[in-house]
Amino acid sequence: MSNPIKQLLGQTAIYGLTVIVSRALNFLLLPLYVYVFADPKDYGVISILYAWVAFLIVLLPFAMETTFFKFFSDKEDDKERIFQNSFLTVIGINVLFFLVVLLCNQSFADWMLMPNNRSYVILLGAIVCLDAISALPLAKLRSENKPKEFAKIQVTSIGVNIILNVILLFGFFDNSHPEQGIIFILVANLLSSLVKPIMVYKDFLNLKFMLDFELVKSMLWYAVPLVIAGFAGIINETLDRILLNQLLYETHLSLHHTTPEKALEYSRTQVGIYSANYKLAMLVTILLQAYRYAAEPFFFNNAKNQDRNKLYAKVMNYFIAAVCLVFLLVSFNIQIFKYFIPNEAYWDGLNVVPILLLANVFLGIYFNQSIWYKLSGQTRFGAYIAIGGAMLTIALNFLFIPIYGFLASAWATLFVYAAQMVASYVLGQKYYPIKYNLRKFMLYFGLALTLFGITKLLHLSDGWMQFIVHNAMILVFVGVVYVMEKPTQKRPEIV
Repeated sequence: MSNPIKQLLGQTAIYGLTVIVSRALNFLLLPLYVYVFADPKDYGVISILYAWVAFLIVLLPFAMETTFFKFFSDKEDDKERIFQNSFLTVIGINVLFFLVVLLCNQSFADWMLMPNNRSYVILLGAIVCLDAISALPLAKLRSENKPKEFAKIQVTSIGVNIILNVILLFGFFDNSHPEQGIIFILVANLLSSLVKPIMVYKDFLNLKFMLDFELVKSMLWYAVPLVIAGFAGIINETLDRILLNQLLYETHLSLHHTTPEKALEYSRTQVGIYSANYKLAMLVTILLQAYRYAAEPFFFNNAKNQDRNKLYAKVMNYFIAAVCLVFLLVSFNIQIFKYFIPNEAYWDGLNVVPILLLANVFLGIYFNQSIWYKLSGQTRFGAYIAIGGAMLTIALNFLFIPIYGFLASAWATLFVYAAQMVASYVLGQKYYPIKYNLRKFMLYFGLALTLFGITKLLHLSDGWMQFIVHNAMILVFVGVVYVMEKPTQKRPEIV
């Protein structure tokens, strides 16, 4: 029998390559956008639009990916019926949503402070519906352990997006009309999203329009708490950009007695600066996303393994070490990574990058822990944790954005993810105990923070000395992890 850890690592490597290539290509869009949109306020508009996309892409698949994995793991001989019903459910939800978008696009545009750009709303609606409908066929590939096919579809879609962005923005864009560039970006995204259903066309052709209402009812009952948790979770991840736009607009308008146009320009500029620097913290997110694609089916597939708890604990050790390493790598080399934003107008936000990196470390640990309520079927606890985090996110942003701007959003993200991590651990130990190695967590996490603190105390100026010292500390961290994780004959391996 193959080693399950090696299987997870192998699939994570393939999914990771997919996500890394996709995100790296998307990451390359950042310097392109910053170059094309020299004024941060225009990039701010894009960031606000895609913050809304993030909300919808969590809501519209209706958690049917995880639901499909759960029901398939319980009834492996009934996979096709489970897939057909989950797929039809998602299609129905998205058809209804897009009809609402077509009927109410002007109202949505007014709500987003973009009253003259309702075409943005229609394009966004089409994009999220295509992505949501494609989610189930892609989940089916993951359940069948076909990461290469999954990777091919994802990379092709991203490649089309990149190529179209370059062609449209360099070949046809007039930078005196920034709204034209935004339309080009949305059209490129729409066409790239269309690639996914085309490449999984067989699942659409084989679709049978026959619903098993009892099965759908059971799946929806399982999914609703996950949808709530996912929706609340995305509040923690992206609501800050929406609130920054709204709250800074209102604050600037009232305190500075300026025109609505000037206030909106200021708020969008701040969103643009914050969003560009948020991208630099995406390296932890890239690792997390790659890991998530492989880990979720892996956890369910090993749910009946007698040594599952030991296995999950070992996976957690490796994961914590990996995300802490990425935190150090980016934080210690921020003077290099900042050149991915080739416009100094955006560099005012570099101070949020280490805060957001650390926040994503907590998020990754929380995701790892969250498997306890998915495996036990107690998904309501995921909803409780996410709702609590969402309420805290909203409160912190409302209280402190008018005073501290986007720095408040970064710290709010850190506090919320840390709180969710602790809450999940406490509840998990009560309802589905997994004996995690807290000593290793404290060692890896504490060492990473200590090394980061030392660099701040040294106050090294930019240059070769800073580069050598910072990266020598990264090697120290890698050395400690290697010593701790290397099996020896003299002592039993600690999990």
